[in-house]
Amino acid sequence: MKSKNIPADIKSKSIKEAQNEIKNIIVNLEDEKTDLKESLDKYNRMMQLNLHIQEKFRQKMNEIRNSKFDSKNQSSQDK
Repeated sequence: MKSKNIPADIKSKSIKEAQNEIKNIIVNLEDEKTDLKESLDKYNRMMQLNLHIQEKFRQKMNEIRNSKFDSKNQSSQDK
């Protein structure tokens, strides 16, 4: 599953919102009354949410790396 396949409603979620939805899905999946079709749909949505969270963390990591790199370049230029 690629990040470009993630629905827009998931892409607009914050990490916290995505985590909360995953928690709700897990509770739903643990319910014995949930049918197989619904379980598969919920599981697939949970996988998309997880991928979205990973992408958000990857973006933040890149921002941090770039800001550290920029600050190092700034320091070396100041000398």
